[in-house]
Amino acid sequence: MLTNKKKLVIVESPAKTRTLGKILGTGYSIKASLGHIRDLPRSQLGVDIEKGFVPKYVVPAAKRKVVLELKKAAKTASTVYLATDPDREGEAISWHLAEVTKTNKTPYRRVVFYEITKEAIEHAFRHPRSIDMQLVNAQQARRVLDRLVGYKITPLLWRKVRKGLSAGRVQSIALKLIVDREREIQQFVSKEYWTIEAELTKKVGTAEVTAFRATLIGFIDGTKLDIHNGDEATEISNKLEQASYTVIKVSTKKVTRHPPPPFITSTLQQEAWRKFHFTAKQTMAIAQQLYEGLSIADEGSVGLITYMRTDSTHVAHTAIVEAREFISNKYGSQFVPPHTRFFAKTVKRAQEAHEAIRPTKIKRDPSLIKPYLTPAQFKLYQLIWQRMLASQMSAASFDNTNVDIKARCPNSKVNYLFRASSSVLKFPGFTVLYIEGKDEVEQAEKKSSLLPQLEKSNELKLLGLFPEQHFTQPPHRFTEATLVKMLEQQSIGRPSTYAPILSTIQERDYVTKAKGSFRPTELGNLVSDLLSQYFPDIVNVQFTARMEEELDKIAHESRDWITVVQDFYIPFEKSLRNASLLMDKVELDDELTGDICPQCGKPIVIKIGRYGKFLACSGYPECKYTKSFQIKIGVSCPQCGSDLVQRLSKKRIFYGCSNYPHCQFATNSRPFPEPCPECGGLLAMYRTKWVKCTKCDYKCKLEELETRAFTN
Repeated sequence: MLTNKKKLVIVESPAKTRTLGKILGTGYSIKASLGHIRDLPRSQLGVDIEKGFVPKYVVPAAKRKVVLELKKAAKTASTVYLATDPDREGEAISWHLAEVTKTNKTPYRRVVFYEITKEAIEHAFRHPRSIDMQLVNAQQARRVLDRLVGYKITPLLWRKVRKGLSAGRVQSIALKLIVDREREIQQFVSKEYWTIEAELTKKVGTAEVTAFRATLIGFIDGTKLDIHNGDEATEISNKLEQASYTVIKVSTKKVTRHPPPPFITSTLQQEAWRKFHFTAKQTMAIAQQLYEGLSIADEGSVGLITYMRTDSTHVAHTAIVEAREFISNKYGSQFVPPHTRFFAKTVKRAQEAHEAIRPTKIKRDPSLIKPYLTPAQFKLYQLIWQRMLASQMSAASFDNTNVDIKARCPNSKVNYLFRASSSVLKFPGFTVLYIEGKDEVEQAEKKSSLLPQLEKSNELKLLGLFPEQHFTQPPHRFTEATLVKMLEQQSIGRPSTYAPILSTIQERDYVTKAKGSFRPTELGNLVSDLLSQYFPDIVNVQFTARMEEELDKIAHESRDWITVVQDFYIPFEKSLRNASLLMDKVELDDELTGDICPQCGKPIVIKIGRYGKFLACSGYPECKYTKSFQIKIGVSCPQCGSDLVQRLSKKRIFYGCSNYPHCQFATNSRPFPEPCPECGGLLAMYRTKWVKCTKCDYKCKLEELETRAFTN
């Protein structure tokens, strides 16, 4: 019997519906769930501990309309294809969609793809499968564990410290890393030391050739020399002034530098921070846009990169072939290695079924599609494109030369050893296209200078000595890049969790960011210390890493998820009871604002109440002066030029002039610091996804304004 029923495809985002619609054609109806359509309730624990930790899922009020539309569409569909993201979170969303919308008649199938291209989509729809309950259960276990920690510890912090605080399972580890690093810095005792360089030249008859510098590294017998202060440096320099200098060894070695692997989630976040100062959250938002599809000239809406939440460096064979052909055509055959490059698994428990982050088509050169991308999209796409291409290019080769020089001091039994080094690029290989950024914590490469042709026994002339004072440095504070790197190294979290972890600890005022580096607040120090004292497992790196292993066993080895949760909860509950009994009430000092109460003259402080922060007189209860908390937003008032501030009135956030009541400008729409490009007026939020000028008719997408702002 013929039917006109369409096949229903459910994805997560509207952007993906456009790209898929173009590929699948008119026989499919494509709808978006807008993320999760079911979750644990916000107002209660939502986990039945007595009945095996059964989660109580609800459809949030904001998603009820979406669910009704999806149910209606499912009833009239011949088949429902669940096409959510190809990870545990996406698998769980598919399961929730099936649970909420399923009818007795319509068959449901799961389709998985790692890039939104015609070939990948067609292959996925030719090979649908059932929902993988092992992946779903791994996600459920993580969700329940996080809920138990958050909803059990948070009320305790409210009672013992103050309202408004909260605790998270994985975020608490990140906070402790930052707190511990800050204490290392504060306790660090700097030590003085000196170095001495000699500027030398080769003697050729009466002529002198290129001068170069060598560094004093110790004594000629190989003993290390430490110079602790200026007096020691002066004493040694006086001896060296009288010394004769002779080359005693010249060694040249060919060194090969191989390209880094294509990006995984963590390395993309690190490199985007190093090169562009994109936060992890910004990087993932832009990558999501590139993955879901953008309109590119005659191609229409196309996915530009493969799935961006991955910990695997594996690359499809077809993509490698395409890359090698492109390299040969553009750079020449010498830039293509004789054998295909494969990269060893770099992350513990990496899921090799996934691919690295790469362009869906290498031939889609960034320069060709630049007009169709925002500046931020272009930067990130070009970075991914270059890294993928470089990973399949030939290695760079260098000639590294070390020259050992003897400084023979007259009237002394002590002879010193200097060393000069040079590195000469012989073949650039992948470096013609891409050079990986470095974190400030990585040691600088040893000094290298161009050396003249030197041979053993060559006599050298001293041109000058250069003693220099140094001090040992404390460890560097974490940046976005180095904190993500540390979390990955310690097996904390997964690719999908790095960005939320970093965002959450900032949103809770546990850390601040100054000059790109994280510092704990007083509140962050206090919360971290309390968790360390009463819940040592929660902030224990090894314990949390073992929990990640347990979650992986649920996903891939059929480990029972309820047993994993139970094994965690029994000791956790004991710690909770102990903390409830023993944790003293902590008095956290109110934060001073620097302002004075207009009624009694005492300092104004920041307090936290039911609706968040507010300003109050420190003389309470004698003086009951209060004022809404004002956050400067970096925007000037369009009427008087004073600062606009964010205010809170009961549950409503609005923006007003800090010069109130003299200036009464206020708006419910979020203002932006960028002036209107047409009239210079104030830009403000308009209908959730747009920005509109309050003075003229100019309007643009929010996405366009934000990417323009943090790329300028």
